[in-house]
Amino acid sequence: MEAKKARESRSVTSIHVMPNDTNNHGTFFGGKLMMYVDNIGAIAAMRHARQLVVTASIDSVDFLHPIKAGSSVCLEATVTWTHHTSMEVFVKIITEDLMTGERTLCTTSFLTFVALGPDGKVVPVPKVIPESEEEKMLYDTAEKRYLHRKERRSETKAFVSKLTLNKPWER
Repeated sequence: MEAKKARESRSVTSIHVMPNDTNNHGTFFGGKLMMYVDNIGAIAAMRHARQLVVTASIDSVDFLHPIKAGSSVCLEATVTWTHHTSMEVFVKIITEDLMTGERTLCTTSFLTFVALGPDGKVVPVPKVIPESEEEKMLYDTAEKRYLHRKERRSETKAFVSKLTLNKPWER
């Protein structure tokens, strides 16, 4: 399988934040932003793998700057690294004040997607070739994030195995 350049997966979208997209503080709903993050990440992953993909994990989303009604949000996603069947996708979220043009990086996120073949089973994905300085930095630090995700997943499985599945209506 031939490796692909990171830029080949690059996906960008913009959203105009309207009042109905905001919470009682007048800022963009975090859950709605997450929906857009997952969507643009999936597009980048599908461009890279040219297969259907599913979201395996979202590392974290740290809201560093509020996104206000009337502004725009630009989401940019790129596949930064791959393992056998999984892809790490980096999403950068930039808000822009449409009246002043001021742009601010407000959030970043790493997601993991797994490629699926027509039968619904996992399939291998191409390796990534980083070119820009940012792509190289993300690529060089990806394996450490991968190992951290693997450990976190193992801890989550152990934690979940101890939970009970009570039926709330029987309490």
